[in-house]
Amino acid sequence: MRIQDQAQPTTPVIGFDLDMTLIDSRPGIHACFVALSAETGVPVDADLAVTRLGPPLEQELAHWFPAEEVAATAERYRAMYPEYAIEPSPAMPGAKDAIQAVRDAGGRALVVTAKHGPNAALHLKHLGIEPDALVGSLWAEGKAEALREHGAGVYVGDHTGDVRGARAAGALSVGVTTGPCDAAELRAAGADVVLADLTAFPAWLRGYAAPADSRA
Repeated sequence: MRIQDQAQPTTPVIGFDLDMTLIDSRPGIHACFVALSAETGVPVDADLAVTRLGPPLEQELAHWFPAEEVAATAERYRAMYPEYAIEPSPAMPGAKDAIQAVRDAGGRALVVTAKHGPNAALHLKHLGIEPDALVGSLWAEGKAEALREHGAGVYVGDHTGDVRGARAAGALSVGVTTGPCDAAELRAAGADVVLADLTAFPAWLRGYAAPADSRA
């Protein structure tokens, strides 16, 4: 049975990715990479780095630093991050309304992200986005751990890794084309639904959460 044909839970749990789904972290990450490059003397192309957000930080750093330096450099980047990356990074269009739509449906909103959890929490606090739970440092299929633990039936994200995480958890995958992956890539990865951005999410959720007889 396809997930979207199953009876919906009384209290739905909806998971969201963070970077390029709920927040546009490109300005802040760009600024942090520029600062990191200046401090270490290693030339990092910040313009390029922000075009491929999604995977863990260590994967990006491996393009610029020797393998033996990646772990320490990641630790330093995360320490610098609050100073450089929080203030410049805005919410994505519709982000707050998407969280509110989950609450209006009687559900709980969960954020599951590859980002270091404390830094993710700073972003959410700064922007006034208040999910019911946040889990950091999980990527792709690894996100399924948190989605299953919290009973999420839907996961919303911008990357094919988010689609893989949703599918690994048995959750419905909702893709948004606000990140590095276009609609065709998201569908090819197995997304059940693709939206242009989160402004379309509340209307979609109302239809998804409606009783089956009202949708007939």
